[in-house]
Amino acid sequence: MSMIYVTMLGQFSVSLGASQVDDRKNRMKKVWLLLAYLIYVRDRLHTPEQFISVLQGNDMSEVDDPAGRLKALFYRARALLDELGEGMGHRLIVRKGGSYGWNTDLPLQLDVEEFDRLCSQAARETDPQAKLLLQLQALELYTGDFLPKLAMEAWVMPIHTYYHRLFLETAEQVLPVLQEQQRWAEAEALCAKALKIEPYSEILHQHLIRCRIHNGDRVGAVSAYEQMCQLLFETFGVMPSDESRQLYRQASRQINDQSVPVDTIREGLRENTGVKGAMYCEYDFFKLLYQVQARALIRSGDVIHIALLSLHGHGRRALPRRSLDVAMDNLQALVIENLRQGDVVTRCSVSQIILMLPQANYENSVAVCNRIIRAFQRQYPHSPADIHFSVQPLEPAGAEYRPVL
Repeated sequence: MSMIYVTMLGQFSVSLGASQVDDRKNRMKKVWLLLAYLIYVRDRLHTPEQFISVLQGNDMSEVDDPAGRLKALFYRARALLDELGEGMGHRLIVRKGGSYGWNTDLPLQLDVEEFDRLCSQAARETDPQAKLLLQLQALELYTGDFLPKLAMEAWVMPIHTYYHRLFLETAEQVLPVLQEQQRWAEAEALCAKALKIEPYSEILHQHLIRCRIHNGDRVGAVSAYEQMCQLLFETFGVMPSDESRQLYRQASRQINDQSVPVDTIREGLRENTGVKGAMYCEYDFFKLLYQVQARALIRSGDVIHIALLSLHGHGRRALPRRSLDVAMDNLQALVIENLRQGDVVTRCSVSQIILMLPQANYENSVAVCNRIIRAFQRQYPHSPADIHFSVQPLEPAGAEYRPVL
């Protein structure tokens, strides 16, 4: 008999020759859950009670006759496998002494087991090039996480997590090696694949930015950084690391072999006319402006204050994410509109906006914050958000930090 090929990475399919059944074409979730368990633990038989326990949470505990329901699921599973060939359902799913199991006498290859074997072999390999080859073969097999449509099932979750982590660890080991060998195109392709599986890894985003810089795609590198910033900020409310920001600065440098007249440079630096309200910028640029102003204060002695606006639900309760996002967008637009052109605004977390108020003393800065709160309450009287604020002086560079209570 021909080899039976089973994939559980990225999708669940069973193939025999030119015939295949997969979970994209069939929505019988309980049947696929039963088949997945049968194949993954095919080295032994299981009693009906064990299968019912595995299927708990899938309506098995809520039916009057779980044993009868289980028999019906096995009937459907066999009927599904009959699409691979006449009688294949009964050949593949066997019953002995009241227990069920997968027929291990028939040859079967499971992609997740091959992935695990290659990773284990690579871990034991001492030759760097042979190790890399094994790891690349393993990564090619990993087309997606383990049983993604069944990922929330109790027995699937730990296995899903294990292989997800193993894939990431392998990718993060391979990428520096590919880059060291100047195989930048391969490294970029691997980054793109890995980020589809784990979009929240800043390390993978850094590798992607680095690859695009070396491939001459500076625009793509900047775009990758901006996408990473938005993803990390919107999901976790965190800013990128110093290493990521350094890569961004490297990507955003413009290289020009020809001299540029000062008038051309000045024209490029000029802000569009007709702009009103405060200047909004990303947190990285706000930080740079803050540091510039801190240095200038050493000589000028000007007064600058920083105001932090924080959004909470009534009674300082946490707001639902959707309500928080709407309230933050409304507050940001209102703040920009109500401040002076010389003021600077940025978001520093998912629920906070920070203002830089040049030539404003403490009392004026407090008055500005109160004015913003009143304007927000007038414009959005039914908003579930309350605004709280704190005001601090911008200290000259090198000054010891002293909180204002």
